[in-house]
Amino acid sequence: MEKERKDIIRVAVIGPESTGKTELCKRLSETFRDIWVPEYARTYIEKLKRPYRYGDVLHIASEQCKEEEVYVRKAKKILFLDTDLIITKIWLSHVWNSCPSWIDDRIRNAQRDLYLLCNDDLPWEFDPVRENPDIRKYLFNCYKKEVEKNNFPYFVVSGIGEARVQCALEKIKELL
Repeated sequence: MEKERKDIIRVAVIGPESTGKTELCKRLSETFRDIWVPEYARTYIEKLKRPYRYGDVLHIASEQCKEEEVYVRKAKKILFLDTDLIITKIWLSHVWNSCPSWIDDRIRNAQRDLYLLCNDDLPWEFDPVRENPDIRKYLFNCYKKEVEKNNFPYFVVSGIGEARVQCALEKIKELL
């Protein structure tokens, strides 16, 4: 079994739908010339020929964890994560009022050097995978509460376009 890489800085990008998480991960990885872990849920749900179920969300969570383990081996110094189990936990709790304990355990024990919490100040854009334009502030507050409950370092990313990227870049430069 390979040794876990503790030398890699891990930055998880979280936030409600349509808050620029993927674009931010792409831009940050380009700027720092390192890699990012795509959101597994998007690919999985796009291929699904039926509405997703509780078991699908658990499968997505498990696969996202495996993807992180694969990508961290390829990272040079910093790994950007285009989601985190915090999002999964909040979604499971919101939709099914249930979340398995292994997800809480993984959240508490995950190596995260910083959470970038994307504010919902961007206009919501339709996408066939997105479904919640009206509860973005509620979800933002749930994610923030979870990060704070666990005493994780975080920073709220706000702004439109390049200002949003610069906001995140400044915080990461402080981290480095």
